[in-house]
Order: sequence, then C-alpha cells, then structure tokens
Amino acid sequence: MLDAFIIEEIKRRERRREEHDRPVVELPLPVPDDRPRRRTETEDDKPQRGVVVIDLLS
Repeated sequence: MLDAFIIEEIKRRERRREEHDRPVVELPLPVPDDRPRRRTETEDDKPQRGVVVIDLLS
C-alpha cells in the first residue's frame, strides 16, 4: 500500500500532464498603437445627441 502523500503526488502530476497536453489555439491579436490619439475639435466640441420617438397610441 502506498503512502497517502505519494498517491496525492501521482494525482497532482497526472493533472498537470493533462493540462499541459490540452490543445491550445492562439489568436492573432491586433497590436495597439503606441502613439497617443490626437484630439480633433469636431469630436470634443459636439456632444453626441439623438432623438427617440415612442408612439404609445398604436
């Protein structure tokens, strides 16, 4: 009969091997632009506005 510590160590190594053997998909991620974005007057001076019409009589 094996000692409990040895059994746990074997289980731990098996779990680590299973995690390591899993297939992995690497996605190409876009590289962020290091340059700071320039502010334009049209973006900052004009607030975003909109109109929503809700017809409750239909």
